[in-house]
Amino acid sequence: WGDIEIEDGVLSRGEVKDGSKLTAAIRKVKEQTGVQYVRVSLPEEKAYLFETEIKKGTPFKEIRGQLEFRLEENVPISPRDAYFDFHVFDDEVENNKLTVSVTVYAKETINAYYDVCRAAGVTPLSFEVEAQAIARAALPKNDKSTCLIVDFGKTRTGIGIVHRGMLMYTSTIDIGGKELSSALRRQLGNKDEAELTKIKNEQGLIKGVENNSVYEALVSTVSAIKDEVALRIQYWNSKNDGREDRNIDKVILCGGSANLKGLPEYFTETLSIETKRASVWQNAFDVGETVPPIGLKHSYGYATAIGLGLSAFQ
Repeated sequence: WGDIEIEDGVLSRGEVKDGSKLTAAIRKVKEQTGVQYVRVSLPEEKAYLFETEIKKGTPFKEIRGQLEFRLEENVPISPRDAYFDFHVFDDEVENNKLTVSVTVYAKETINAYYDVCRAAGVTPLSFEVEAQAIARAALPKNDKSTCLIVDFGKTRTGIGIVHRGMLMYTSTIDIGGKELSSALRRQLGNKDEAELTKIKNEQGLIKGVENNSVYEALVSTVSAIKDEVALRIQYWNSKNDGREDRNIDKVILCGGSANLKGLPEYFTETLSIETKRASVWQNAFDVGETVPPIGLKHSYGYATAIGLGLSAFQ
């Protein structure tokens, strides 16, 4: 396990800006691991998701054609310029109609990632929205709840709402761990990133008996993320037409910056929704019998990769 640093500017808001440098990074992964095949997560920023209905009993081979006709009225991409996939909730029937969730990407977005993979000498087996991969690792198998996933990364925070295991909504907040580090530097002086990470993970949002400087430096940034999360929860719950089974009943944290001490407790208190860090190995193996190769604090940053790997066993 491991990671390859990608230079600033190679990717921007989910768009491949420098294909040659991204190819070099993927080639480096291949050289270090010998991997021939990859599963690729796609950025939430470029995804379009919508719900629609189909008549119960519609032959499976006709569903895709029906959905293609509905793309233009739901997303700003022409069907000829789009790739899409869908999931039918065959146990959710109302007025003899089935609910379908549809995920759409512009062809140019997926083709850009496909091309750099092929140029690096690896073959993509699948592409999917990052939050869907995270859900596969972070939620128990056959989970029927509606959950909000917060992927708290270095440069941004990804939001995904998952209902009965399927991603239904996604968005991105342009605040990440870098902003927490900047806030700490303003308060504590010019410390290196390793020391700041230690402060975030060991002191975080816990008020000190004598000195609250770390808490005060961090809480305004975390509060801004919380406010954005709260807006999305309010939006989602308000559009469910009284269907309480679709209301968000838990929040799951992952990503490298999810290690911030006190973060689950802060979200639980301020959002009034149970919040906890992801158990990323739960669907891979029994941690009571197998010792994971990745330390617990590092594991939150690998939820996407674990979820992509698990897709091979569905």
